[in-house]
Amino acid sequence: MAGEVSYLEIGAEDAAVSRTFFEQLFGWSFHPMGSNDEGWFQTPSIKAGLHGNDSEPQFSIFFDVPDLMTAISKVKELGGKVDEPGPEEPSFGQFCSCQDPQGVRFGLHQLPKN
Repeated sequence: MAGEVSYLEIGAEDAAVSRTFFEQLFGWSFHPMGSNDEGWFQTPSIKAGLHGNDSEPQFSIFFDVPDLMTAISKVKELGGKVDEPGPEEPSFGQFCSCQDPQGVRFGLHQLPKN
């Protein structure tokens, strides 16, 4: 697995505040999706999702894997923990949140199959 960073997720208490901040700070273009000012930014190299109502505001980093199920098995084999993978999202792919054996959080991301 190459493990290139493929996606970022910004968890904010108030998505509208973070949206305005990052639009003005970096000039990222925002693409609304869903409700409550949620959606995603297009950075110069990758997409960065934004959601609100996060009790622990943070950036989450997702690493590109060619096969999500194989990568999940490897995480478990190495003593890590894995949340249930989410459904495939059109134009985004499929995601899974994980932890290393000490609890360091990260995500796995398989690009869309199309």
